[in-house]
Amino acid sequence: ARRREREEDRDGREGKRVAMVVLAASVVTKTGKALVSRQFVDMTRIRIEGLLAAFPKLLNSGKQHTYVETENVRYVYQPMETLYLVLVTNKQSNILEDLETMKLLTRILNDYEMDEECISDNCFEIVFAFDEAICFGHREHINIQQIKTNLEMESHEEKLHNMIIQ
Repeated sequence: ARRREREEDRDGREGKRVAMVVLAASVVTKTGKALVSRQFVDMTRIRIEGLLAAFPKLLNSGKQHTYVETENVRYVYQPMETLYLVLVTNKQSNILEDLETMKLLTRILNDYEMDEECISDNCFEIVFAFDEAICFGHREHINIQQIKTNLEMESHEEKLHNMIIQ
């Protein structure tokens, strides 16, 4: 079974192993401007901004699906008021797993008001929550309550540092 998985993960053109992963999770405006974006693989800022800027142009208002594919990547998205939550994945990723990841990230964002100002004000908390949900492009087996617990954890060193400052 392991050998078959390795063979299925290979890119036929170059013979390289292709990981089935989420490349990035982002909150973008309807025009494709990234408010928050967390890349889970090595990717330049210009590349992710280009992918996200291209995203709105690919949307077809009549489609019933919440994903769209290009030659190189798949966008799995969720409209959220005036914004979109977008997962950029490679085409070898498991779409069902991507949809489960999308559900989890949507639950994370439900704690925030979905406008540009609120997302920008809470960008670090959102990125930390995304990091709890996805590691190296793969969804963690974790639920929303565990993510909230992990984000609220207290640090003894932080308390000590705050006492010293006071």
